[in-house]
Amino acid sequence: MSYEVNGQTIETNPNGYLDNQDDWSEEVGKVIADAEGIEMTSKHWDLVNHLRDEFFNNGGNQPNDRNLVKAMSSAWGEKINSKDIYSLFPKQPSKQAGKIAGLPESRRKGGY
Repeated sequence: MSYEVNGQTIETNPNGYLDNQDDWSEEVGKVIADAEGIEMTSKHWDLVNHLRDEFFNNGGNQPNDRNLVKAMSSAWGEKINSKDIYSLFPKQPSKQAGKIAGLPESRRKGGY
């Protein structure tokens, strides 16, 4: 599988995760989101950027959904729950948003 972005072919693994994290850009993220059927809003980008920050600046950390709820509650200044992040990324937020963020496929248990 691969994505076409501005005339460039971006290679992925069979599940659609980027082979090379350096290939990621916001434009690539938009193309992946479109393939996932997600229209990106500022809240979507907040979560995606949080995942990228955690991965690249915190030793490859890939937060689970529970930690994402805490982080986004803090970032958005409001109490949210898992339904709120699942409304953004219905196929398990930590994994689906991680794919859009250009991160490696998470090996945690769970669907998707």
